[in-house]
Amino acid sequence: MSTHAAAEGSRTSNTKPLSVTLGLALGALGVVYGDIGTSPLYALKESLQHLARQADGTFRPLQPFEVLGTLSLVFWAMTLVVSAKYLLLITQASNRGEGGIFALLSLVPRSLATKKAKLHRTAALLAMLGAGLLFGDAIITPSISVLSAMEGLTVGDPSRAKYVLPFTIVILFILFAVQQFGTGKLGGVLGPVMVVWFAVLAVLGVMGLSHEPGVLVAINPWYALTMFWHEPVEAFLLLGSVVLVITGGEALYADMGHFGIGPIRLGWYTYVAPALALNYFGQGALVLASPEAAGNPFFALVPSVLQIPMVALATVATVIASQAMISGMFSLTQQAIRLGYLPRLQIVHTSDEHAGQIYVPSVNWLMLIGCLLTVAIFETSTGLAGAYGIAVTAQMAITTVLFAIVARRLWRWKRRLLLPLIGAVLVIDILFLSSNLVKIVSGGWFTLLIALVVFVVLSTWVQGTYLLGRRIAEESTSIHEFLGQMWAMDIPRVPGTAVFLTKDYNTPHTLAFFVEHAHVLHERVVLLSIQPVHAPVVSANRSVHVEWLPDGLWKVTARCGFMETPNIPKILERAREQGFDYDPKTTTFFSRSMEVVPTGPSKMPRWQKLLYAALTRNAADATRSFSLPPERVVDFGSQIAL
Repeated sequence: MSTHAAAEGSRTSNTKPLSVTLGLALGALGVVYGDIGTSPLYALKESLQHLARQADGTFRPLQPFEVLGTLSLVFWAMTLVVSAKYLLLITQASNRGEGGIFALLSLVPRSLATKKAKLHRTAALLAMLGAGLLFGDAIITPSISVLSAMEGLTVGDPSRAKYVLPFTIVILFILFAVQQFGTGKLGGVLGPVMVVWFAVLAVLGVMGLSHEPGVLVAINPWYALTMFWHEPVEAFLLLGSVVLVITGGEALYADMGHFGIGPIRLGWYTYVAPALALNYFGQGALVLASPEAAGNPFFALVPSVLQIPMVALATVATVIASQAMISGMFSLTQQAIRLGYLPRLQIVHTSDEHAGQIYVPSVNWLMLIGCLLTVAIFETSTGLAGAYGIAVTAQMAITTVLFAIVARRLWRWKRRLLLPLIGAVLVIDILFLSSNLVKIVSGGWFTLLIALVVFVVLSTWVQGTYLLGRRIAEESTSIHEFLGQMWAMDIPRVPGTAVFLTKDYNTPHTLAFFVEHAHVLHERVVLLSIQPVHAPVVSANRSVHVEWLPDGLWKVTARCGFMETPNIPKILERAREQGFDYDPKTTTFFSRSMEVVPTGPSKMPRWQKLLYAALTRNAADATRSFSLPPERVVDFGSQIAL
């Protein structure tokens, strides 16, 4: 097995002093573990109620072996999926320290030759489907988390049930409304609050264990196996609820770039995992001692005088968990745009010091609408549990398959080692996924619908952009042919610099259009290409390449990573180091607003052409996307038939 990935994934943490690593681990508590850290609010409750629910909707008392078997499944799900799969295996696939499904996909092209292009397309389709599932997960996470916290109001006083939905809607609206102000100030308190949260989880767990300390025997996997032996069908279906304890596992991988894998592992193994395990076992012990506690075992652990303060703390914790998922979706959107899977969207940088702190208005409000619809449709955390599980499990399986492709094609892992390892992981993923498929009718359809919509948008944009690019290339002429026409026409030159965006050495349509109508050209013309790179960032000394062309033309190529936002004025500033004299006051930027009409000969269904045309109309303009000075921009409109 190659150690390349492991070394790359952990290099950041290995070079940091202990104080820095501890600080990063503290920050990771507030971001990385928010989702999985709030699972005790609903995960064991849903699992136990699944076993106890009868055909008429009532609940029967649970047998001790069922409670112990459920706890054993919970413990080993956390151990095998989070502690082993994600933290020890999947996190090895880092792209210069960055993780997540698009970072994993960005590793795939390096590993495939041209003859394997079909495999690369399959990997890209899987990644797009995974991104759709992650978007569904990001909508359900705030909904189920806040709902679960608000449902704590009803413990001890069922009359408060009427406040659950209104309070949930208000909290969700406030949560998304404040995103535009950035999370920088909030970030400083996220870690300490979650330190308190996990400490409270551990204390409540110890209090619960005092009722029935013998419940700790469920650490033995024999209890899980015994449950499968006695009730194989029920135990299999139970996995569909048990999976709720590992929601957020993908966040461990996606947020690697923010904190480094070392601090993330440190926080999990020394603090988060023990606190979660204690709380789950404490809930189980209380249910064994008092079977009626199965209705909401988490809040049943809390003394009655502390119920309201606990609801308040749980609400804060769920908001933090939701904030982490929202921020993750902003980062995922930025990656998708840079890799060409989405049109340009407005991205607002909310911090001058941290490039990763961004705000994507369109995604933010789409998520709010999705969350409000989710709460209105399902109304309770129990109703949402079915929709939640299928997103998590399908995403887990996709990540495993993409990891296997990278491990085999890029790292050249031996088949005799890779197949048993990936096979064992896939068996677990498929068990969880198949147990959730039965929930499609009861809620899983909602997640699949969201994933399908996102997948259609991503795939339509990729296909449409490819076809449109090929159409434009067919109509374009080389820059040398254009220069020959200029010399023949004796086009006069005027003072200043003109910048035109292009993808290659062909003549930009904007340049040809300008000369055709203005009958002049600037003394200096810059053909600027922005090349997406399958890496998070590109070092400054390798990001810009300047090439001199005849007759006052310059070709500037800027390489940009998928975690970066291109800034054209800064790119031209860097070009000075290679001999290009950039003067912002005499430079004019030319952009093209292209309207796509679905009447061309391209082999694409009309509905997809209409969708692609709508996406292009709603894409952010070049001025915002590339940080161009508005007073120095000239925009041309044109139509092209797809």
